[in-house]
Amino acid sequence: MKRDYPKRPIIAVGVVVVKDNKILLIRRTKPPKSDSWSIPGGAQELGETTVQAAIREVLEETAITIDNPQFLDVVDYIERDETSNIKHHYTLVDYAANYGSGDLAAGDDAEQAIWVPIDQLSEYNLWQETERIIIAAMKKLKNDR
Repeated sequence: MKRDYPKRPIIAVGVVVVKDNKILLIRRTKPPKSDSWSIPGGAQELGETTVQAAIREVLEETAITIDNPQFLDVVDYIERDETSNIKHHYTLVDYAANYGSGDLAAGDDAEQAIWVPIDQLSEYNLWQETERIIIAAMKKLKNDR
């Protein structure tokens, strides 16, 4: 399915990965929001559950594994062009997970991958929904300890 001007929404996952009170961020290489900071994630593949997609996408984009992804929320990302046609439409299934193992390295759709202290997130100009999801993830993971 084409990503620009799709005929229907694309299902994708996003994962808030936490390690030592730091959040994993990537700088995206592809639209939408190319060259922006975000949480790792990407499109679900045919025959793959959203949890499997979350685990795969984090590994592909950052070279790390995650433990026990937990559902957070579903967020719609709809971007219209200057003529009001829908340029991008993603249904994002977001998860929270703790770091599992591996050495952080950017790959696949990520130009950079970094660990950011929670109190420095405002320096990365994140989408408002991404910030909301990160806060929800921190609460969820803290309560599950």
